[in-house]
Amino acid sequence: MGAGALRKLRRWLHRRQRPARYTHLDGLLATQALSREQLLRKQQDDLRAIVRFAAENTNYYHDRFGPPSDDFDFSRLPILTKPDVIAHLANLLARGHDPLTTPIGYTGGSTGKPLAFYYNDAKHELMRAGMMRSYMLSGWQPGQKILNFWGARQDTARGGIFGSSGWDDFIAAEQTLPAHEISTGKLDAWAHFIRRYRPVLLQGYASILATLAGHVIEHRLAMPASLIGIFSTAEMLDDEQRALMERAFGCKVFNQYGSREIPNIACECRHGNMHVFTDMVFLESQGWPNEDQLLVTALTNRLMPMIRYAIGDSGRLKEGECSCGSPFPLMEMGLCRQNDLVRAPDGRRIHPSYFNRLLYGLTQVEHYQFVQDEPGKIVLRLVASAPLDPAIADRLRAGVRRDTGLECALDHVKAIERTVSGKHRFVISRL
Repeated sequence: MGAGALRKLRRWLHRRQRPARYTHLDGLLATQALSREQLLRKQQDDLRAIVRFAAENTNYYHDRFGPPSDDFDFSRLPILTKPDVIAHLANLLARGHDPLTTPIGYTGGSTGKPLAFYYNDAKHELMRAGMMRSYMLSGWQPGQKILNFWGARQDTARGGIFGSSGWDDFIAAEQTLPAHEISTGKLDAWAHFIRRYRPVLLQGYASILATLAGHVIEHRLAMPASLIGIFSTAEMLDDEQRALMERAFGCKVFNQYGSREIPNIACECRHGNMHVFTDMVFLESQGWPNEDQLLVTALTNRLMPMIRYAIGDSGRLKEGECSCGSPFPLMEMGLCRQNDLVRAPDGRRIHPSYFNRLLYGLTQVEHYQFVQDEPGKIVLRLVASAPLDPAIADRLRAGVRRDTGLECALDHVKAIERTVSGKHRFVISRL
């Protein structure tokens, strides 16, 4: 059977196996065929509908919003913070759903305390449909192979997002390699698996894919011509990682933006612009020290509405249209989560991009992490094939002291632990 016929067979089988997912996908593809004006009108209708639903069907929003009204000022509605979600989880669940039996998911806990949220099959299938639409921005079509590199153990266990196996994987044309730990042996095995499996897309955490890309380049491993795109997700993607992946795999990198509690917020197109999926979210950008805070409203979640949710990321909305032809508006991601801002002795908050750039060009550094546990000091943890040259280390410490007022200590370690969800945090402030 030829590749085209096999793809069509897989798509037919997958549609029969996951009819709700494909119904959602058909609806999402139809929505993106609207004009920009039609999309934004639909978004405003969806926004009014979710606010009314939340006020009428959840205890939390009934108490916060009062009686629903169509002439409300959305910008004056209260912001939902992560402490609010933690403190009022059961009251955010829509009436008619039992908090004792409704499944609960968790974020990675990068701020020190995992965030819980409710989900069900309907939310899961819509999430996967949204992911498929994002993949299609690369030219991928349902039935073509995807290979995931995933660091979150709960997602690769049976019953998780990527926890299928055998026949299910064949039908979905999707396989997932658990990437909870990275070693030279695993990198070599992963590279050889890519060559055998011949996927069309790779998807995974930015740090994992960039590390694999470095291994591929170092050992001059040829990658299959079947690859048309790399989807980076779950972590901040920097320019150095992007360039490394594109060089190793010979195809474009697409940045995705979303979270466990609110997935499918935005995705990059082939022209390199991030498009906001306004049929799934309403996104706001508000100023706060050093960055613009993103507030996200999920337009489709009637299990646990999240309205004006302070997701903890930075970014801003952009004017104009993209030459790719997509009607979805544009955004620009920051390089920062709220708890990544490092505190200087004089009270300034230092953006993580300052620290991320300090090690550019130091090829012996395999992994690094800046950690601030106490005022006036920051620790640079390094996994490196050789210690930094003393002169380079002195210049690095002197530069940090000059620019930020912080004393920078170097700590060479054997490994840097990832978060509970398998992510690598480059800059962490625990103050």
